[in-house]
Amino acid sequence: MINPSNKIRTMTIDDYDGIYKLWAETEGMCLRNVDDSYEGINKFIKRNPETCFVALDEWQKIIGSVLCGSDGRRGYIYHLAVHKNYRKIGIGSNLVNEAADALKGLGISKAALLVLRTNKEGNEFWEKMGYYERDDVIYRDKSLTDKNN
Repeated sequence: MINPSNKIRTMTIDDYDGIYKLWAETEGMCLRNVDDSYEGINKFIKRNPETCFVALDEWQKIIGSVLCGSDGRRGYIYHLAVHKNYRKIGIGSNLVNEAADALKGLGISKAALLVLRTNKEGNEFWEKMGYYERDDVIYRDKSLTDKNN
């Protein structure tokens, strides 16, 4: 059961320092210099103002976050994190549900996410939330800012 004083609200760029600190302290989180910089997150929030959320404790300190966005067809969930002292009480589930509801409100019917294979706790969480592992696709990416490519 979540403490009634824990609040979930839409994320703003003013939350950046708190969310970045949380991400940096969260095992299994992969942070990238460009994408997760202040400028990168500001761009993401501007593009997705209704689908990114933070959870706050009774002192208004950020204890959880989720980035979520859409390409207009499919939703994508990134950087779900809950402070280690606040896990297993429903905050992560509530953040994911808020993001999913926001996507549904935009007419999006499917969401995808990436989890490191070595992130056991994260993979267990997503399995419990009903997100299944796909073995029929190969995920590929390329840095568009790496001058060596």
